[in-house]
Parts: sequence; C-alpha cells; structure tokens
Amino acid sequence: MKRKIIGYHLDEHNDWVAELDCYHRQHVRNNPPFINRPWVKSEEGRNSMLGEVLNCVRCDRLEFPDSLVPYKKTPEFNEKTIPEGVQKDHSTKVGVWGIIHVLEGSLIYTVKYPDINHYELSKGDKGIIAPCMLHSVEPKGRICFYVEFYTKIPV
Repeated sequence: MKRKIIGYHLDEHNDWVAELDCYHRQHVRNNPPFINRPWVKSEEGRNSMLGEVLNCVRCDRLEFPDSLVPYKKTPEFNEKTIPEGVQKDHSTKVGVWGIIHVLEGSLIYTVKYPDINHYELSKGDKGIIAPCMLHSVEPKGRICFYVEFYTKIPV
C-alpha cells in the first residue's frame, strides 16, 4: 500500500530510514545501480521527498507497527448489534490502526487490498486493521467482538 514519508532517521549502521504515515519504517538507501536514490544523501534532498509515497509491504501483510498506544475501544457487538456501517466497506483514518478481538463465535473479516481477502476470525483470534484500507465484517452465526483503535499519539 502506498504510504507517505513523514520523516527520517539514521539506523545503527548509519543508513537512512524513512518514517511512513502508517508508522512503519523503510530503508531508503542510495546504492546505484541497483537502487538510485541520490536525494537521500542531503538534508535538502530528503526534505524534498517528505509527503512522497513509498510502497509499504508491511501494511500489505497487515503487520502491526511497534510503539502504538490504544486510545479508543468500541462496545462489544453481537450478531444483532453490529452497526450496519461496519458490515459495509469502510476504513480508518491515516495513522489509525485497529484490532478486532473476537470473544465468542466467528466472523468473516474482509480486506479489499491489494485483492479481496477473506479471513475467518474465531474466539481468541485478532484481526489487524491497517489505516485507510477498505474492510468489512460479517457475522457467522452467534458472535461477540469489539474493536480497539491504536495510534502513535492519542487523538
């Protein structure tokens, strides 16, 4: 998934790492002829790339970033109380991750990126919701679940 560069830092090997708006990090080395990123070499070059996008394969794999804090939790829903909007395609905002916690029964969690992927989540399972990724849930019989939302800095 395409994610914006919001900052940079040097790693322990003195290589530049881009900080993305999904809170993942990605090396941005200049290693010609294989990787051509001369803009990495100067502060001016790096600053010129702020806001540009990189493909975040960790988001594609629904990998939850480190160091996020929970800031909100939905009520527990069952097959009768699931809001209609949650059963249709929707997404979280930039920088907001979610975790679906299944307490009882099972539901189908559908993610619409990069293709349509269906995951059956049962009691004890957790479904990772990446920012801005279209998704929906569908109860499979009796269900009890809630969603917890995370970000870097509480909103």
